[in-house]
Parts: sequence; structure tokens; C-alpha cells
Amino acid sequence: MKALVVYYSRTGNTRDVAQDVARELNCDLEEIYDTQKRSGIIGWLKSGYQANRGKYTIIKELEKNPASYDLVIIGTPVWAGKPAVPVSTFLRDYRDELNNVAFFCTLKASGSESALQAMAELSGKTPVETMVIEESEIKQKTCDCKLEPFVRDVVDF
Repeated sequence: MKALVVYYSRTGNTRDVAQDVARELNCDLEEIYDTQKRSGIIGWLKSGYQANRGKYTIIKELEKNPASYDLVIIGTPVWAGKPAVPVSTFLRDYRDELNNVAFFCTLKASGSESALQAMAELSGKTPVETMVIEESEIKQKTCDCKLEPFVRDVVDF
């Protein structure tokens, strides 16, 4: 199975998980780059507002072609109960190039179910597996108990 991990990360939490997944699967990794500035409190507020309103952004073109992979694993932070705007944009723009998908999200509090549901709707795909990791699990380095079954299950899909 040829897999690609694609992710967006504003603070680095989702990046850390994406790197762990790619390392465990020994697969390619690609970051989604947004053209809008999202740092600081203003970026945080704008990001949550745009996610809540179902807005899109302009992302840089990917270096890797998702259509050439059996599985694309997509990672996002949860913003206002939705996937990050750059991930929503990726799912809209690359929808027809996705063969099979798996999703993971990182979050501080709640909203993972609605974010994962929105990702499925945007991609038009039912994920082969999903994973939710809370910020506290990343900071305390206790997310391995979720990472290992996720990786095992995506390999076996």
C-alpha cells in the first residue's frame, strides 16, 4: 500500500502527529500551505470565524499527486467544530484525486465528531479509519495508545 499523509497545522500539534503517523507507516508526508496569515490572536479569531462560516482559502499546490496513492491520510486541527479552513479547501480542491482516505484531528476541547463528519462530506469518502488526539495528550506525550491502533488499522484496510 502506498500512502501519503497530508496535514495543516497552525500551532505545530497536528504537524507532530502527522510526522509520527508518516514515520510509523514509512510513507510520504506533505504539509498544506495556506496563503493567509493565521498566527497570533487575530489569526486565531479569523480562523475560527472562517471555519464556522464554511469559508475557503487559497492553498499552495501540492508537490505530490494524491491520485498516485492508495491511501491519503488527512490531518487537521479542529476550529469551531470544523476542519481547519486550509484542510477544507484541500478536500474541496483534491476531492476527485482521493482514492481512499483516513482522517485524524487534533483539538483542545470538543468538536471532533462534527469536524470528522465535515471532512467525510467534503471529500465524498467514508474514511477507512479516524483518530482524535487532544492537545493535552500531545503535550504529555500520551497519544501513542491511539497512534498505534490507528496505524495498524490503516495498514490493514
